[in-house]
Amino acid sequence: MKLLRFGPKGQELPGILDKAGKLRDLSGHLGDFAGAGLPAAIETARGIDPESLPLVPGSPRLGPCVGGVGKFICIGLNYSDHAAESGMEVPPEPILFFKATSAICGPNDDVEIPRNSAATDWEVELAVVIGKTAKYVPEAEAMDHVAGYCVVNDVSERDFQIRRHGQWVKGKSADTFGPMGPWLVTRDEVPDPQALAMYLEVNGKRYQNGSTATMVYGVRHLVSYISQFMSLQPGDIISTGTPPGVGMGQTPPVYLKPGDVMELGIEGLGSQRQRTVAAA
Repeated sequence: MKLLRFGPKGQELPGILDKAGKLRDLSGHLGDFAGAGLPAAIETARGIDPESLPLVPGSPRLGPCVGGVGKFICIGLNYSDHAAESGMEVPPEPILFFKATSAICGPNDDVEIPRNSAATDWEVELAVVIGKTAKYVPEAEAMDHVAGYCVVNDVSERDFQIRRHGQWVKGKSADTFGPMGPWLVTRDEVPDPQALAMYLEVNGKRYQNGSTATMVYGVRHLVSYISQFMSLQPGDIISTGTPPGVGMGQTPPVYLKPGDVMELGIEGLGSQRQRTVAAA
């Protein structure tokens, strides 16, 4: 299933795509795809024929495909070729950091370039959506805790991240730095999350053209690994890292400025489009 949330910010309603790719309204059957209620909402949606649901007219705004995210966990340097372009070594264990949940926005919402930014960058990433509480989970059982997958643009301010000292979270957490969606694609529709093509373009120029096949640490390992350090709850997001081609890795570096347009996507998971604007 391809599940989504549509409508004005903070008032999103649950929806589903039918076989023809048309948006159908699920709000008469469930409240939201969010937080602790996510597993029950997915099961309710699974039992409904999308063709029986009302069509949603027009082209409404799409919200982040998961609401009520408790933890937004990110994996650093998880593609060896991206680590090389960043001038960093592949880590012997996954690097974990957090992105503020207030950074989450819809897949096509404007992205704000923060005040005093000199190096706002892009990163297309596969995100894992947790659907069942995971605590000390062995790798053999890790996928049982995955509800599905979505696209995330891990927008990053490199000066804040690298040169302002401390943890990376400062460069990762500005408002709108976490476009998510367009859809939550359930796990049954993604038989191999390690075989998905992914891309990102800025102003029509393709910078990232990679595949999840080149991840250092795959989805199964990451879910198990993270669960050794913290419990994972339904609605938590794990953004699994980016392939090469980020702005910081260009010669000379290329960074976003107001008016730029990012377009990105992952095979089978849909695409995003964001315009950049100066933060008020």
